[in-house]
Amino acid sequence: MRFYPLDKLINLHDDYLRQFKIDNHQLLLMQRLGERFLIEAHCPHRGHPLVSASLVNRSIECSQHHYQFSLDDGSLLQGREEPCRGLRTFEIVYQGNEIGVILDEEAAQD
Repeated sequence: MRFYPLDKLINLHDDYLRQFKIDNHQLLLMQRLGERFLIEAHCPHRGHPLVSASLVNRSIECSQHHYQFSLDDGSLLQGREEPCRGLRTFEIVYQGNEIGVILDEEAAQD
């Protein structure tokens, strides 16, 4: 397990949205109404980038097929076509003045 820093806390603000690549992981860090979320950066339905998604309350809606997921646990709230797995969420870790994530080094390279 290893800590991967993503950004300095001073850089975060409401409507912050930034994508990160750590080995094979594509992550999306966002702040909305003072709360921070870290999720996979692409919709699990068809892989569309979520950087252009709509944020509504505590959910995110993919702009391509309008699948909607909970930002709290990644559960699928609304699907349109075929079944889809939930959105992968990651626990945010604070270390000093940085925000980041802890990933298993082997899993990060898969």
